[in-house]
Amino acid sequence: MIVETFAVGMLQCNCTILAGEDSDEAIVIDPGDDAEHSLERLAARGLRLGRIVCTHGHIDHVGAIHALQERTGAEAALHADDLFLLDNLAWQATWIGGPAPPRGRIDRWLKEGDVVESPAVAIETLHTPGHTPGSLTFRLDGDRPVLFTGDTLFMNGIGRTDLPGGCFPDILESITTRLMAFGDDARVIPGHGPETTIGRERAENPFLRT
Repeated sequence: MIVETFAVGMLQCNCTILAGEDSDEAIVIDPGDDAEHSLERLAARGLRLGRIVCTHGHIDHVGAIHALQERTGAEAALHADDLFLLDNLAWQATWIGGPAPPRGRIDRWLKEGDVVESPAVAIETLHTPGHTPGSLTFRLDGDRPVLFTGDTLFMNGIGRTDLPGGCFPDILESITTRLMAFGDDARVIPGHGPETTIGRERAENPFLRT
């Protein structure tokens, strides 16, 4: 299994390529706002982009969808509760002082329990609202689960909830009831920053220790 994560764009969003070892088709999680970086990494592995999935609708996670679709025709998926964010990329661009990219096309609206598949790869959708109303976590099974938590859970932190649509009680509930249900050895690849584990965050994350 190929699981390659790298930081892209102004805010260094963690973008991940998922593919089977014997497949030429990949899923990209959170392409950020830098299509070229993702395309270069895909080309280096001899992969073509089949599907784009996004953990939430903030510009630093979805900004590259349109450019990737123009180059590859890939399908994109998001939770419908974040449509208002996707429809307001120009408004979001004012938050970070950059240009607004064209809006990408969403081919599938994901909900709790949905599975996104490509050859040899399947990820399950968990709805984990709080950072945004439509925030998602993607679960990849293997020797131990890998959780792509977007901006819900970080090493030593949680996502901010002061932006439009954010809710502090919701994010804590999502983390404590959904993510902390996984075993300590579950890997966590967040939307920004270093990888961690559920066990580490259960023990050391200051937002969870109380």
